[in-house]
Amino acid sequence: MSDRPLTAGEKALWQKFIETVKPLDQGRLKRIENLPVARRQRDLAGPITAESFGGKSVIAVPLRDQKPVATRHGLDGGWDRRLAKGMIQPDVTVDLHGYTLSSAHGRLDGALELSIAAGHRAILLITGKARNDDERHREGGRGAIRAAIADWLAASRHASHIATVRRAHPRHGGAGALYIILRRRR
Repeated sequence: MSDRPLTAGEKALWQKFIETVKPLDQGRLKRIENLPVARRQRDLAGPITAESFGGKSVIAVPLRDQKPVATRHGLDGGWDRRLAKGMIQPDVTVDLHGYTLSSAHGRLDGALELSIAAGHRAILLITGKARNDDERHREGGRGAIRAAIADWLAASRHASHIATVRRAHPRHGGAGALYIILRRRR
């Protein structure tokens, strides 16, 4: 904007606009102030484990004994079509660019807590594109958050609220983002 003074016509138009403005509803402001606020997760030094968040670690299952987890569960065909076409509008977007592993985990946990409390259904999680091992080694470990997301969500205290996790449509970030679809409240 420039610092020029308003003309007489602009002043008159501004005055008409000001007269139509209504004050905010105080009841609505109080409801907004009373919304739950996520607790700030502490930043952790070292690797993220179940013990660092108060859980118990379990013995690792050998690879040959592991069973694949179904990725298409909890949604009906309408959701599948809308996700594939990018027709959903996420309720919340969480961008993890620029975070360390521990602070990204805390941000994700806090966002899930708030979204569940608010009754949201779709979260767009922006992680950045995963790198292959060679690029990760050359570029100093980039893509570590993306690589850890599946483990974080599976071990999360909110895992029972998550219906599915899918790769985002290109208009929402494609390979650099994920949709987290939360279960409906019963």
